Amino acid sequence: MDDFEARIADLEVRLVFQDDSIQSLSELVTQQQLEMERMRRALEVLARRQSELAASIPGEATDDDQPPPHY
Repeated sequence: MDDFEARIADLEVRLVFQDDSIQSLSELVTQQQLEMERMRRALEVLARRQSELAASIPGEATDDDQPPPHY
C-alpha cells in the first residue's frame, strides 16, 4: 500500500507543477496578446501619419495625382 500512496503523492505533486505551469503560460499569452494589440494600434497610427506626411509634401506626386498616360 505504501507504493500506491507514494505514486499518488507523486502524481499530486506533478499535477500541482502542471497547474502552475499552465497558469504561468496563460498569463504570458495574455500579456503577449495585449502587447500585440498595442503594437497594432501604434502601427496604424504610424501608417496614418506617414500617409498624411506623404500627401503634404509639395511636388511629390502620388499615383492619384498623376494624369492618365493619354494626356
